[in-house]
This record gives sequence, C-alpha cells and structure tokens, in this order.
Amino acid sequence: MRNKSETKSVLSNFINLIHNQFGIKIKIIRSGNGNEFAYHDLYNSFGIIHQTSCIETPQQNSIGERKHQHILNVTRSLIFQSKIP
Repeated sequence: MRNKSETKSVLSNFINLIHNQFGIKIKIIRSGNGNEFAYHDLYNSFGIIHQTSCIETPQQNSIGERKHQHILNVTRSLIFQSKIP
C-alpha cells in the first residue's frame, strides 16, 4: 500500500481473504479516529461493527503500538539471523 487512498480496496480484499481462507466472518474492526477507516457502507455490506478508540486515551493506543514494535523487532532479528542485507 503506497497511499491512504488505497485503504478501502485493501481492507475489502483482506475481509474477503479471511472469509475465503479461514471460513470466518470478521465481526468487529477497531481503529483510531482517522478518516482512512471511515467506510461505514463497506462495513454495513459485510455486517461488521466499526469501533473507534476513545479520543485522548493513549492507554488504548499503546497496546497496538507495543504489538507493532514487537513485530518489527522479530522481523529485524529474523533478517539479521538470515544474513540478508
């Protein structure tokens, strides 16, 4: 994904991929209060509830930040161990 404008198509493809690969319907999508995830028509068509985090609550944002940091650390260590430049 190169631009935020591609979010809707990527999100739609992801929802279809999860449904086709695992036979599971996504029930809830939780995001920040940014406009890049404000696709209520898309969520309604799939029967998904869209939840946003509360404004001015870094406690909710820190969980996602820690998970993201962990993924980046694991990726860096795997690249380092495989000796890829």
